[in-house]
Amino acid sequence: MSPFAIKAIQLLLSLSFLIVLHELGHFIPAKIFKTRVEKFFLFFDVKFALFKKKIGDTVYGIGWLPLGGYVKISGMIDESMDKEQMAEEPKEWEFRSKPAWQRLIIMLGGVTVNIILGFLIYMMILFVWGSNYVTQDGIPNGFSVAEPLQEYGFKDGDRIVSVNGEALENQLSINSYLMVRDASEVEVLHQDGTKETLQLPEDIGVQLFKAGFTQPFSPMVSNTIDSVTTDSPAEKAGLKAGDQVIAFNNQTVNNFVEFNRYKNQTEAKRVELSVLRGADTLKLPVNLGEENIFGFRPKPLPITFEERTYGLGESISQGFSYTYWTLHDYVAQFKYVFTKKGATQVGGFGAIGSLFPDAWDWRAFWGTTALISIMLAFMNILPIPALDGGHVMFLLYEIITGRKPNDKFMEYAQMVGFFILIALVLYANGNDVYRWLFE
Repeated sequence: MSPFAIKAIQLLLSLSFLIVLHELGHFIPAKIFKTRVEKFFLFFDVKFALFKKKIGDTVYGIGWLPLGGYVKISGMIDESMDKEQMAEEPKEWEFRSKPAWQRLIIMLGGVTVNIILGFLIYMMILFVWGSNYVTQDGIPNGFSVAEPLQEYGFKDGDRIVSVNGEALENQLSINSYLMVRDASEVEVLHQDGTKETLQLPEDIGVQLFKAGFTQPFSPMVSNTIDSVTTDSPAEKAGLKAGDQVIAFNNQTVNNFVEFNRYKNQTEAKRVELSVLRGADTLKLPVNLGEENIFGFRPKPLPITFEERTYGLGESISQGFSYTYWTLHDYVAQFKYVFTKKGATQVGGFGAIGSLFPDAWDWRAFWGTTALISIMLAFMNILPIPALDGGHVMFLLYEIITGRKPNDKFMEYAQMVGFFILIALVLYANGNDVYRWLFE
């Protein structure tokens, strides 16, 4: 089975699981408060459904359009825009007849389930598989450091000792601290064995993002070629997997960071690489062409992962912590969406599908599912009419002021929110198509 098909199956399975449980988050409190639920659908049944069956007052079904799911609650102005029902006198089993606090609980149910589900999945992953992390000793060659960070004293080959005075257990988490958390003070261990405490400004994450760096610390890679792209300038020049690049236009190359630096500094379209192949040293001219791409992948330097196992109690506490920081980081990185560069990186189903691995891996599948659940919780609570957050916003207004927005206003708000959502979906998925075609 192709990697694309495996990713697509995982995406469909994950979303189906999350959608059903999210809608149950609305369905269950609605039933508890004796509110009639007319429909419970996985996917949208525009014009027709793939399957439907009525049990009691509720029609359960599966639609053909896999863009989400819904529950249709009687007496509620939602995406169904059922004006005829709303024109009648309120019935005791309708949503609009219930106290505001009950309606608020019903509307918050889906988001609450997504948060709880994310926690339960993370707890299960830690209990079953444990966690992996990289200590200082596990990354002996250190990190390649983004150029903007070098202005603050960071150097290629650095390892992280502490962030804001607290020891950093997992070296690979440094990017999260820089981009979406607080990293005003970082102590590093340079390759020469000296330690240095470096100060960073509050907006370091924004600076890095605008400069094009979302992973400012990346594990150092070697000057040995791992693979060569077919029909690339590198292949045409005679470069092969296993070759060690030792010079770029007679400038010594010790690692891929130095190679990349020389490459970025030259404007020449023809360069000479010195490579070590076995016991032989070869000088190979490379014609780069207009795209200035060599077409080979360097071999990563070794990284050693440590494994940690958790008992049930530890997995619960660490599951809470993992859920909190996942939600925190996702919300914090949302600020980048409102930049010019960030807007172009918004993705739809293609971007979400790419989060899954090429080969089936249950640990990776559940980890990605937990992340998507957290993402859905945040996106659904945004105060946009037609989303759960829009309904919550109007309900809070009603609870605070004692005045309920009139039905006509709610209808217009629902329509505006619906068109906003359609525009966002089209834009996000349009970005996916553009990246697929042109990048």
